[in-house]
Amino acid sequence: MRFFKTVVLSLLAFAQVALCAEDYYKVLGINKQATEKQIKSAYRQLSKKYHPDKNPNDSTAHDKFVLVSEAYEALSDAESRQIYDQHGHEGLKQRKQQGGGSHDPFDLFSRFFGGGGHYQPGQRRGHNVEVKVPIALRDFYNGRTTEFQWNKQEICEQCEGTGAADRVVHTCPTCQGRGVRTVRQQLAPGMITQVQMQCDACGGRGKSIKHRCPACSGERVVRKPTTVSLTVQRGMADGTRMAYENEADASPDYVAGDLIVTIIEKEPSLEEEDNPDRVDGVFFRRRGDDLFWSEILSLREALMGDWTRNLTHLDGHIVRLGRKRGDVVQPNHVETVAGEGMPKWHEDGDSVYHKTEYGDLRVEYTVVLPDQMESGMEKELWALFQKWRAKKGVDLHKDSGRPEKPIMRDEHHEHEEL
Repeated sequence: MRFFKTVVLSLLAFAQVALCAEDYYKVLGINKQATEKQIKSAYRQLSKKYHPDKNPNDSTAHDKFVLVSEAYEALSDAESRQIYDQHGHEGLKQRKQQGGGSHDPFDLFSRFFGGGGHYQPGQRRGHNVEVKVPIALRDFYNGRTTEFQWNKQEICEQCEGTGAADRVVHTCPTCQGRGVRTVRQQLAPGMITQVQMQCDACGGRGKSIKHRCPACSGERVVRKPTTVSLTVQRGMADGTRMAYENEADASPDYVAGDLIVTIIEKEPSLEEEDNPDRVDGVFFRRRGDDLFWSEILSLREALMGDWTRNLTHLDGHIVRLGRKRGDVVQPNHVETVAGEGMPKWHEDGDSVYHKTEYGDLRVEYTVVLPDQMESGMEKELWALFQKWRAKKGVDLHKDSGRPEKPIMRDEHHEHEEL
């Protein structure tokens, strides 16, 4: 009976451990079919979110950070991931006991982002990198999540930033690991000086390798196209700058700087990529929260009215312009259509906490006159206007007070002599 109880308690303890071991896929918020890129993306977001240095008042942040690191270490390596998929946590435990080993979570964070695992005051930091990303006006209006690529310097994964094919780094025998060496120089007979110079054997690193990594040629870093996700919120201003912390060029020698992304409005185009829905709004011009549009009218429309226009806005809804018969539109007149401009950006967007407001659409009318008229139409219009002018028209020439005929220069001098 006592033996039976012991067995039962052991099984319960084993079951409890198995239940406590969290699913690494769930820890990273991905599924079992996740690609290498999705695994890296999940680790990048979660490791920065739960890093203890960024959560000093959160007692659980350290545990979550460690768990995220364990999950990434297990799933980022193809062999380790296969063992985990087939044998679970127990399989990984046996692999570690056989020499598979595990890395310190802060070292893992360091290799992934560059520099030290912790953010320490005075720690060397890499330069920020600035890129400009052109965005269509419709994406500023509607909001959009898109991607762009840039050629980023990353720590070589094959050698883990050591520069060595076997990942073995030795202390430089020339400088004894100091990175500098002392050189004696004779300035003149009996005059000798000592100068400290960067060690040319190790490049000032204080370390050396025997076999260069074939992927990075011993440079410890490689450049490769890197995809970055970019979210443009509705109403964002042209020239908005967004900082991606520690996403600039990485290196084992420093903490990566920030990637600064500036979104700029691209020129309008009829290309399918820029205007897939064939909307008129692609040719709107933006000024702050207002939009501007130029509308062309014929002489008949400007003078007589009785016309309509349907503008297809940036999100596909219709804005109707028009005049009733008899309504005149002056050339260069600007009409304001309230509430049809850009959405006014707000951090809460269109939500239960905030209702999106809009600027105005300003329509400028250009009147196009005909180059010539048919003789019959010209005669009829002339007769009509002459009749109207005789009845109640205004003679702008007479009302201006100008001379009836031009005064020639000689005539002007004769008048002065008299």
